[in-house]
Amino acid sequence: MMDWTDRHCRFFMRALSPSAGLYTEMVTAAALTHGDAMKLLKFNVAEHPVALQIGGSDPVLMAGAARMGAAEGYDEININVGCPSDRVQSGQFGACLMANPSLVAECVRAMRAECAVPITIKTRIGIDDSDSYAFLRNFVETTAAAGCDTFVVHARIAILEGLSPKDNRRIPPLNYERVYRLKQDNPELRIVLNGGIGSITECHEHLAHVDGVMIGRQAYHQPWLLTELENEFGSGPVHSDRHQLVIQMLPYIRHELQQGTQLKHITRHMLGLFAGQPGARAWRRYLSENSHAPGAGVEVLETALRKLPAAA
Repeated sequence: MMDWTDRHCRFFMRALSPSAGLYTEMVTAAALTHGDAMKLLKFNVAEHPVALQIGGSDPVLMAGAARMGAAEGYDEININVGCPSDRVQSGQFGACLMANPSLVAECVRAMRAECAVPITIKTRIGIDDSDSYAFLRNFVETTAAAGCDTFVVHARIAILEGLSPKDNRRIPPLNYERVYRLKQDNPELRIVLNGGIGSITECHEHLAHVDGVMIGRQAYHQPWLLTELENEFGSGPVHSDRHQLVIQMLPYIRHELQQGTQLKHITRHMLGLFAGQPGARAWRRYLSENSHAPGAGVEVLETALRKLPAAA
């Protein structure tokens, strides 16, 4: 979800679902160490519970990044061992680290020594020719022994040579049974399933076997799904009207505009709010065509709302 789940996206997602756990886009430990850490770590207190996802393989840098994340108030620090992009591989982090569980375990130990918040791992079920339950089990058991007790598992292998990140999200077949087995064999661990999940019915089916589900792109493109999930699994009911949700967002948007944020950086995350509803195309089009204008403000959303039926 690189370049997608920024702080504006997460604030919007939190308005949709008060109890869902949110994850940042991946930030590298090197960027936090050598770059503008305060800018990279910035988030709104309304986002809690929120996890900081870090990419890296140097235990010292990862420990420092975890310390900074915990100091800023993140509820969880997540190690990315799932991203298959070439850029990530060249930096020796992401999915390629599945081949080196002992190094990931070193990172876990170093990070746990620097902060008290949970250290978790997001991973695949395998990489390239290492496509077996034994490979996954060894990776999980090695890193669990270092102190990680929560694994978010994308139920596909990653093909590190020959497939783009986009293709890696759809071409390798889903293997939910392997993740189910992982939970069955490790009842003491918290196993969260990710990959191809898009409905409440599917969530119920998976939750019979694992401890949680993670939904990414489906929730981004059809964000109202988060409210439906909140009403089903959370403390709901939350919202019954998308219009009211937009109105609820306006004070945040006004504040951000005053701080110099451009409207387009917020509204891009809201384009799918009316997906499947009357007027959805008019909503998307108006926001897309008008949020980029210099000085664009909340009147863009107010006008877009007027182009919709009275309730959706």
